[in-house]
Amino acid sequence: MKVLLDNQRATELFAADLAELLKEGDVLALSGDLGTGKSTLSRALLRHLAADPHLEVPSPTFTLVQTYDLPRMSVAHLDLYRIEEPEELEELGLDEYLETGVALIEWPEMGDPSYWPEALDLKLTEGTEPDTREITLTANCESWQNRLDRLAARRALLQKSGWIDAGREHVQGDASMRTYFRLHKNGETVVFMDSPPTGPEPRLPTGKTYGETVHRARDVTAFFAVGNALADHGFRVPKRLAADPENGLALLEDFGDQIITENGEAVKERYELAIDDIARLHSCDWQTGLQADGKPHQLKPCDFEVLITEADLYLQWYLPYASGAPATEQQGRGYVEAWQELLEPVLQGELTLLLRDYHSPNIMWLPEASGLNKLGLIDYQDAMMGPAAYDVASLVYDARVDMPADLQEHLLQRYCDLARKHKPIFDEMAFRNAVAVLALQRNAKILGAFVRLDKQLGKPKYMEMLPRIRNYVRQCFAQLGEVKLKPMFTVILSSNETSQSGD
Repeated sequence: MKVLLDNQRATELFAADLAELLKEGDVLALSGDLGTGKSTLSRALLRHLAADPHLEVPSPTFTLVQTYDLPRMSVAHLDLYRIEEPEELEELGLDEYLETGVALIEWPEMGDPSYWPEALDLKLTEGTEPDTREITLTANCESWQNRLDRLAARRALLQKSGWIDAGREHVQGDASMRTYFRLHKNGETVVFMDSPPTGPEPRLPTGKTYGETVHRARDVTAFFAVGNALADHGFRVPKRLAADPENGLALLEDFGDQIITENGEAVKERYELAIDDIARLHSCDWQTGLQADGKPHQLKPCDFEVLITEADLYLQWYLPYASGAPATEQQGRGYVEAWQELLEPVLQGELTLLLRDYHSPNIMWLPEASGLNKLGLIDYQDAMMGPAAYDVASLVYDARVDMPADLQEHLLQRYCDLARKHKPIFDEMAFRNAVAVLALQRNAKILGAFVRLDKQLGKPKYMEMLPRIRNYVRQCFAQLGEVKLKPMFTVILSSNETSQSGD
């Protein structure tokens, strides 16, 4: 891959694009003659990762290595120009740096490439015009080749849409493979979304993958199709400004950074609007056959197979973590039977559109708008058709924030009052029971998913929320009483833990 950089600004923006692709364990081998821009690119990449345009980035020419403990990852910046023997690399501790971060190596030709066999090679040369540079990127492994393909597609969309020269700002994403960054230009901002198609997954005993079983979106068509349907019914979703659907890329309207919480706490008025919004959504008639960009998208049913597959994450990941022993086959069979008893009545009711993750990170607060337009919806690509209580449970038992019991009850009663206006027959007692059942199912799934994110994918930050989720589990059982499922949660219910957050 070759990229022509017109000036220093273009080099700095390219460095930001490259930084968005980095993963722990990566090595960037940066070569080029003196004055070709290696230091400019290195400095810009580090400043983007640090989210600090004024970060001091001294040259490591004399120290040989300069380390940066940055919020997203640590970086070791090495300059090998002064080493005399490649064996000196062992003394620099390169392997240790790569265990927790990234290595950026200038003058790699002075070392031994066998130390970084899967590096991305970057060679900078002077361009044909003054101040221009050409950078040649060579991937030495499949991972980097795939990322370079996405880098090319990203930059092609930025060029086509007129945002290639915009400033880049990283936006914290969720636990999925999607990534986001904000673009700034002439006082305007947009959000760049990269939603790659799902890769290969292991198959469950049923022969299907987890994603297939729980109806996760396979590509960006679902996001656009569900977004179109929501917009058609008057709900506020980000406008699509430019897109490359084949590669899962889009420039979207920027809803900003405010959500319905503030300083980590639930804001009552915002949650009231969120309840009003979801009640209105559940009052609409939804078609299950949607489309976007000429491609069909079918809303799948939220059935028992979906819910038990999600709840099984608790059995697979959380229970062994908490008890120190894997679940037995007998426990597994009893777990499924107990869930079946709880879920079957819930699934027999009327179906509506489920946004699935209707909680604070996905409900944006737009203070300059009015009424329900103060709420912007995002992250709805996994929407299904299922019981209305699911989205209410997601909001009232918000995994990301401590929800006071009085606010939970207030929101639940507010929803019931609104639902009674929309439906001639509304069984409040049955609905409240369904909320408790689905809140328990959802939090069982989250417990397992958060442990998995830590143990399998190296994302420990989600473990901080476990006390809150355990507290929600206790609340659910307090409402459901003595049900068959209760013994499977003894590791939580027998605990004297009282705090909601801070594991």
